[in-house]
Amino acid sequence: MFRVTVSYNHPENPEQFLEHYRTVHAPLTATMPGAKFEWGVCETLDGTTPEHFVVGVLTFDSKEAAIAGLSSSEGQAGTADMANFAGAGAVVDMHEVNAA
Repeated sequence: MFRVTVSYNHPENPEQFLEHYRTVHAPLTATMPGAKFEWGVCETLDGTTPEHFVVGVLTFDSKEAAIAGLSSSEGQAGTADMANFAGAGAVVDMHEVNAA
């Protein structure tokens, strides 16, 4: 299994970010071939401000499936859409998933 995690920085307008993410970006990303997509608004156990605002997680069967999904027209559309809402930036991490 291969995972891509996108951690979005805190935007200037959180409500506008979430509106776009919920109604445009998440549905678009969910159509990416071979991907299981999940996301959530970050929080901490002690109520302090978390490092990131939202985290999106794409899980694929393999690294090759991730490359194919991200290279697809749906993957490219999702990447291009980030310019519409992620002006504060994001951190993208990718890794092979290992079980304990």
